[in-house]
Amino acid sequence: MTVVNLSPFSKKVIETILKIPNGKVATYKQIAELAGKPQGSRGVSWILHSCSATYKLPWHRVLNSQGRISFDITSRNYKDQKRKLEKEGIEFSADGKLDLRKFQWSKRPAKMKSRASKPKMFS
Repeated sequence: MTVVNLSPFSKKVIETILKIPNGKVATYKQIAELAGKPQGSRGVSWILHSCSATYKLPWHRVLNSQGRISFDITSRNYKDQKRKLEKEGIEFSADGKLDLRKFQWSKRPAKMKSRASKPKMFS
């Protein structure tokens, strides 16, 4: 899928969300970190809101860091998101929380390699 006319962060967020596998979830913070902006959770939320239909994002696989759906529990969006996740085999506790240890996508940001303090000139 080609992602055009978006900031580099938005492109990376969209590409990352598209990679979340069926039956797994990611948090807004996790997506922001993978996209290179650890403090960009709200940006991830905005991108999901504005781009999900255009880019066919699996928006239902993104939750808050407590393992909860962010919509109001009485809303249609909450019920729709929960239904989609349950259809993928994700289980919720009675209080509406899921076990991130079990269902969270294990993708983490790559560690940056530290540069040697002195270049190796003649090795």
